[in-house]
Amino acid sequence: MATEMANMDPEGIDGVRMTWNVWPRTKVEASKCVIPIAASISPIRPNSEIPTLPYAPLRCKTCSVVLNPFCRVDFAALIWICPFCFQRNHFPHHYSGISDTNVPAELYPQYTTIQYSLNPNPSNPNSPTSPISPPPVYVFLLDTCVIEEELDFAKSALKQAIGLLPDNAMVGFVSFGTQVQVHELGFSDMSKVYVFRGSKELSKDQVLDQLGLGSVTGRRTGPGFPKAVQTGFPGSGVTRFLLPASECEYTLDSLLDELGTDQWPVTPGNRSLRCTGVALSVATGLLGACSPGTGGRIIALVGGPCTEGPGSIVSKDMSDPVRSHKDLDKDAAPYFRKAVQFYEELAKQLVSQGHVLDLFASALDQVGVAEMKVAIERTGGLVVLAESFGHSVFKDSFRRVFEEGEQSLGLSFKSGSSPACIEQVGDSCVMLAQSLFLFSSSLTICPKLSGTLEIHCSKDIKIQGIIGPCTSMEKKGPAVANTVIGQGNTTAWKMCGLDKSTCLTVFFDISSSEKSDPAGNINPQLYIQFLTSYQSSDGLMKLRVTTITRRWIDSAVGSEELVQGFDQETAAVVIARLTSYKMEMEEGFDATRWLDRNLIRLCSKFGDYRKDDPASFTLNPCFSLFPQFMFNLRRSQFVQVFNNSPDETAYFRMLLNRENVTNSAVMIQPSLISYSFNSLPAPALLDVASIAADRILLLDSYFSVVIFHGMTIAQWRNMGYQNQPEHQAFAQLLQAPRDDSQLIIRERFPTPRLVVCDQHGSQALMPTPLLSNLGNAMLPVAPYPRPPNKANPVSLRARFLLAKLNPSATYNNAHEMAAGMDVIFTDDVNLQVFIEHLQRLAVQSS
Repeated sequence: MATEMANMDPEGIDGVRMTWNVWPRTKVEASKCVIPIAASISPIRPNSEIPTLPYAPLRCKTCSVVLNPFCRVDFAALIWICPFCFQRNHFPHHYSGISDTNVPAELYPQYTTIQYSLNPNPSNPNSPTSPISPPPVYVFLLDTCVIEEELDFAKSALKQAIGLLPDNAMVGFVSFGTQVQVHELGFSDMSKVYVFRGSKELSKDQVLDQLGLGSVTGRRTGPGFPKAVQTGFPGSGVTRFLLPASECEYTLDSLLDELGTDQWPVTPGNRSLRCTGVALSVATGLLGACSPGTGGRIIALVGGPCTEGPGSIVSKDMSDPVRSHKDLDKDAAPYFRKAVQFYEELAKQLVSQGHVLDLFASALDQVGVAEMKVAIERTGGLVVLAESFGHSVFKDSFRRVFEEGEQSLGLSFKSGSSPACIEQVGDSCVMLAQSLFLFSSSLTICPKLSGTLEIHCSKDIKIQGIIGPCTSMEKKGPAVANTVIGQGNTTAWKMCGLDKSTCLTVFFDISSSEKSDPAGNINPQLYIQFLTSYQSSDGLMKLRVTTITRRWIDSAVGSEELVQGFDQETAAVVIARLTSYKMEMEEGFDATRWLDRNLIRLCSKFGDYRKDDPASFTLNPCFSLFPQFMFNLRRSQFVQVFNNSPDETAYFRMLLNRENVTNSAVMIQPSLISYSFNSLPAPALLDVASIAADRILLLDSYFSVVIFHGMTIAQWRNMGYQNQPEHQAFAQLLQAPRDDSQLIIRERFPTPRLVVCDQHGSQALMPTPLLSNLGNAMLPVAPYPRPPNKANPVSLRARFLLAKLNPSATYNNAHEMAAGMDVIFTDDVNLQVFIEHLQRLAVQSS
């Protein structure tokens, strides 16, 4: 049973997957592995097996590592030895009751991941006053430079979101068009608005002064201040603009009802004057009036490109197109660099305040996601890109941000409760935990309200950096590597926004020491500890500690141990993230050539072959799927940016960088399921050969879910056979992929686009009334139509599927295909040709 669970959940209790689960000991050997040593971690991934301890963690006095199951313990002397620095630490006297039969939960072998509740017990009279967790703050930004229909959709979504917020959540509202309007919700007698010019860049102090909040920033919380100040919201200051959801819901509903589209005149041939950058600056300054540590989110609903003031991405003249990838490559986008620089400064301000920027962009044109990417990603914000505020991609995704229950993202905060104690560990451990809690609750604990990640490593391991939604805290130490990837030069990172699905990629390096310890004290195990402090959805501060161990090997590359420790799915995702990073950071980077060279090197190192004999080439099963991942990565939207806008590319890459390995692998190599009368639903090859007239295909490419009906199935459906009692089997066949697609959509954020299409679309031929016994139903069978040609085009919706399939049948070899088989009109090489060239290059003597 344990093995089955491990197979179902490859990340396990730790939420960690590594490219190599056995590590070479030297830098030279590591470089020969081709694939970098990296870990994909989910810092607060929920798992019912992780216990929460109601007392403070015990740390090593030298390296600050938390007590964990890999520590050696001398129960007689009450000493534990840190496996990272080998420091001998004495247990505090309140651990005097431990023994080899009565150990604290943090020493249980199965609890390599454990949580600590950092909030003192308010029911203990000896405990100091529990720090009041300020309620979360939501500042909504609404773009009014849209048509009335779009504005109505956006206002409806906002009303629904406010109704889903906790009663104590603080809410602010800012609308913007040519100018920025900050609405004073606390003035209920009439609508009161503070207006900012959209063409002028504003500092935080200027924003606060104009709002009458200039003195707030100088205040500090302490015993001498009123209770309202200690909670982060001075009674006569910022609460004029931020009110609890329970108090401002009616006011905000009335305000939204009265709000209309931007009335600033737009000259024919010009774009609307939209000051997105200034609006975000004003909202950031407003949140800056809150006390430090108050969790806050700016949720921006944007319906078009910024054309006014800082952050502009295009001119007002519609004859000037919005920048494309070609413009960026040729440095012909005059607004791009300045806009990115503006958002970098905004990101620094948001990170210093501990606040998050979420972007919901709904427009047919670009809105500036590529420029805003730095602010969204460094603050850990959410991003959704849709065509309209009325589209299900926006509406369903926006609602999920505020929903509670199993489908919640974990962003909504509730009132705090007492810390949960460990369960199902054993009576003696529970008694020990209670005694440790009574002592530790008398300690002074001052947790930070912003999430942080800290990593400790064994002596010979260095950290190059992290790719994902976080910001470097520039904390130097011996574990910092000389080379930097992503957010580096540190061993600690700040995460302003963190949810249960957030994933980060950590890149490691091996120290350059070639010699073993001269004393002969070689530790065969390496250790890494991840410390994540965060505020949970119930308002409590928690510290999650994950300690993992892997084994060193001294043998040369190609050893069986190293091969068996390779995780090809994780490796593919890490390579995809690294490729996307290099394409953004390195000018003139040729991603396809770089991927090809690394794949050839990998196959040459780990393949089994005779020199210059491609037919003899074989790959170990641990590597056999990796070339196919690379084939699909080369064709994916992460590498081939043609036909995608810079906004779309930035959107795809942000989601690739923050999703777990399983979801990211689906982005690279979609999954395909086949439904037919003759068999149960089963995985199908991601190949054009999987298309058949009497088959339904379900494609999951993460960003879209496609239900593709074969031509015969579509004809039967159009004739209504599913509505006849004698053809219930056909009705069930049609319903099965729809039910499965809803399961996928329900669990995913952002909500993917659902596409339902038919083979050859509207060009399908009418059926001939023949009968065939398929399954339990007697259905008419239509002859196969001719393959699509210029007179019989492929439907636009069908291209969502065809673009992801291996083009094993194209117009070049259509004469070799069986009658009725689909072909794809492309000059791309297929997987078979790709593998043949790979084998030939991998076995070359040179």
